[in-house]
Amino acid sequence: MKSLLKAFLKISISLVALYYVYTKIDIQIVFEIFKKLNYPLLFVALLLFVGSKLVSAIRLNYYFNVVNAKLESYSNLRLYLLGMYYNLFLPGGIGGDGYKVWILNKNFNLKVKDLFWGVFLDRLNGVFALFLLSFLMVPLLSLSADIKLLSIISIPVSLIIYLIVNKKFFKTFYIVFIPTTLLSLAVQILQLLSALFILWSNGSSDQVTAYLFLFLISSIVAALPITIGGVGSREITFLFGARLLNLDINLSIALSLIFYIITLVVSLAGIYYSLNTKSLNLQLEEKLISQINTP
Repeated sequence: MKSLLKAFLKISISLVALYYVYTKIDIQIVFEIFKKLNYPLLFVALLLFVGSKLVSAIRLNYYFNVVNAKLESYSNLRLYLLGMYYNLFLPGGIGGDGYKVWILNKNFNLKVKDLFWGVFLDRLNGVFALFLLSFLMVPLLSLSADIKLLSIISIPVSLIIYLIVNKKFFKTFYIVFIPTTLLSLAVQILQLLSALFILWSNGSSDQVTAYLFLFLISSIVAALPITIGGVGSREITFLFGARLLNLDINLSIALSLIFYIITLVVSLAGIYYSLNTKSLNLQLEEKLISQINTP
């Protein structure tokens, strides 16, 4: 019952947000933007997004390694794809993250608590990277000198605070703090480049930095578990952000929708493992298996 209620709330919030957004834009103009897309450039955007997900899977395996759950590379990619599919299409159930914890606990008898914190930190690290890149981009925007200075100061301060929090509260995972943080930055930079190619695919060259900054902020909002795969929350962030930064609202929404479609296409690859669970065939790395089996 609780799961159904959660699903209903997420769907409702997404629908309300989308309805509000689409009453504030010109649908015809958005359709025209889609018609004029440069598909070779859009394909590059797709490849960059796929690359970001490959790096994301590698980052998650660093956390799994800490709790003796490091998966063989292809097993890790299969599980990550299935997780993406569940995150996008099963908003009211355990979702992709919960499924990863469940299946690893079931297959390898690993502690749920350790797996949970590994998956949680993987998500947290990704959001932290978004904040860092957002702070870095603020000085490039047409904002007041005070805001720019505050953003520059926030970079080292947030890094120190995040490091202290990890060292104090997540000591077990602190050993992978540096590589996972660097991988998170790589993930978000690849997605930022994906957004850039989406903009170029529709011929946009004005205020690109502002659109990319708004993309980062929308990604932070979309990471909140309040809508279906970020649908609605990302669009409404683009809507209000475009107004504040004096950007083209229709182009902003088009960017949001195209990025979501790319996410949807890649996530659909996980449906194969959902329908054919035997093909998931999860395996730990051989070295790790020998360590576990050593008396």
